[in-house]
Amino acid sequence: MKFFKHILLTVATAMTFTSCDDYLDVTPPSSVSPEMYFTTAEQLGYYTLNYYCNYSAWDANGVGGQFPSHSDYTSFIHDDGATDNEGAISSIYYEGQDYKVGQSGGLWNFDRINDLNWFIRTVRPKIEAEEIGGSDVAAKHYFGEGYFLRAQEYFFRLRKLGDFPIITESLSDDRETLIAASKRSPRNIVARFIIEDLDSAARLLSNGDGIGGRARITRDAALLLKARVALYEATWEKYFAGTPFVPDAASGWAGAKKDYNSDFSYDNAAEVTYFLDQALAAAKEVADNHPVLTANNKQEIGVTTAVGANPYYDMFASVDVSGYDEVLMYRAADREKAGAHSLNQYMRAGQPRGYTQEFANAFLMDNGLPIYDPNSGYAGDDFVTDTKKNRDWRWRLFMKAPGEYPYSDATDRMGLGSKFDVPDVRGGSFKYATTTGYKKGKCMTKETKYTSTSTDETASVVFRAAEAYLIYMEAAWERYGDRLDADAWKYWEAIRTRAGVDTDIQKTIAATDLDKEEYYTHDLALYSGGKRITSKVLYNIRRERRCELMSEGFRLDDLYRWRALDQLKGGKYFLHGAKIFGPMLSSYPKNRLKYDQPKQSDNNVSSPSDIEGGFNGNAEYLSLWRITSENQYYNSGMTWHMAHYLSPIAVDHFLISSADGVSVETSPIYQNPYWEIMNGTAAQE
Repeated sequence: MKFFKHILLTVATAMTFTSCDDYLDVTPPSSVSPEMYFTTAEQLGYYTLNYYCNYSAWDANGVGGQFPSHSDYTSFIHDDGATDNEGAISSIYYEGQDYKVGQSGGLWNFDRINDLNWFIRTVRPKIEAEEIGGSDVAAKHYFGEGYFLRAQEYFFRLRKLGDFPIITESLSDDRETLIAASKRSPRNIVARFIIEDLDSAARLLSNGDGIGGRARITRDAALLLKARVALYEATWEKYFAGTPFVPDAASGWAGAKKDYNSDFSYDNAAEVTYFLDQALAAAKEVADNHPVLTANNKQEIGVTTAVGANPYYDMFASVDVSGYDEVLMYRAADREKAGAHSLNQYMRAGQPRGYTQEFANAFLMDNGLPIYDPNSGYAGDDFVTDTKKNRDWRWRLFMKAPGEYPYSDATDRMGLGSKFDVPDVRGGSFKYATTTGYKKGKCMTKETKYTSTSTDETASVVFRAAEAYLIYMEAAWERYGDRLDADAWKYWEAIRTRAGVDTDIQKTIAATDLDKEEYYTHDLALYSGGKRITSKVLYNIRRERRCELMSEGFRLDDLYRWRALDQLKGGKYFLHGAKIFGPMLSSYPKNRLKYDQPKQSDNNVSSPSDIEGGFNGNAEYLSLWRITSENQYYNSGMTWHMAHYLSPIAVDHFLISSADGVSVETSPIYQNPYWEIMNGTAAQE
């Protein structure tokens, strides 16, 4: 039936995608009765493991709830690209009409949700009746993974689409049943459902004992995801209050026009409080379970010919991370089992990647002072290496600068071979390339053998305890304001200690000048809902999160939930790279940098005379989107449309679920704010 083809995957296709393990051979559910399958704990584990897979091509916008991974083409460490942290670009910021409503496809789908519903409903009675053979602990654990994985699927849709149908059954191929199942639940109800699933998961999961260690989902990972979901929803509902993006009829919520929501009521303040309390409780449990973060021994990696070792650096750049208590869950890679990737191949080549000048300026000095403070001791940014002197160790460890030895083709480890001389900012695939001048180094391996295509076995850290510390700090401020509780200060000091920054947080807060922060960092998180925040405590909590989670794919979601992009309306927000036209210019080989060419397309860097695109009017800094006027962002810079906070729902989903297949207004689905139900249309606001 055409309807079912578009709305839900049939159960028969549940296991058609490639398995994580060559030996996984699961009979399609449509051709087997529950009595024939799921009789052992091992079978449960094989089934849920199949929903971990995504080694082929990580895509943060298209993989649903699968775990962040390094892949052959990209990685979640590049998901900060379309933010003020890194120098990439996205159609979400273009003033034109690149981002449009589609006719079909999109993110409105039930991929894997139906499969996981079938798994949960099939296995639950067997667990309750103790009919699963093998280890009881393992059976319950793998059953708990089903709840966790369904929660991840729903959290993906909550972030991308907001309101979404809550389905817990494996639906039959019946038109009326499936039309009814298309009714969107308000986003706060979806978030509560996700938390319920994670509570169920936490009751069943272990922390790795007897089930493959922390390469599998763990109980602490479930608690951390719960805290993440709760903080996301609390801050979204707080900062979007009074807009159609929360389920409040008084603010223009489209769902209020549907009969099935006639009895729904919404209390914004109560919902925000509920989610903050959930975030605080879950984050505290994880943080207290892991009271000691991975150590930073203050040894830089790659700055000498010694191989070097720093546990904090190595936690992100090792093959085996099972010994790090902070790591709650990780993805292992193994080239012998077709699970290797190419992360370090394209990290070495650079590609269109690098940290921005705006991000560089956000890091504190190791004495806890911002760079603009007269007593900070900041060495300046005439040279990239200078920006690392006496700075936060996260910048010193995870940004690679000239004079270092990342690795060489002819050697077997970092520290040998040729030095990284000057930042290659030409934008191509050159060794040690970086489009901004500030080369990314987080997850950079120390062994050259992992820098070829499909040979990299560097593990990817999926969940780590430091995030729980950050969640608690932020949730505590959102709940109680500047008067943080003792736990929040304790967690904050632990993070600062590891970062090698003075733990006198009050000194930092006192030295923070929000006007100067805006001037030096252009930090988008200074704003929520188009208004600049006034609390220096909150700003420094947001700063801490930004720096600690650099290159881990959190930044765009944070900017969304803080409603921090409203300020871009009207455009003219440009991002910048290093000060390549200052004293650094003399270090470049002749004719390496091309600008002001008769033919615009021959330029490979911005012009040193481009005052309009310069960093605070200083054209010595590379202006990332002003290299050629042929660039569609050359004049506008980053702009914003309110609609882009959520993705549009494609037209076919309305047609298929309508009463007559033609009248979209009869569909139970409603469109997201400021999008039309018309193929090819752009945001209305």
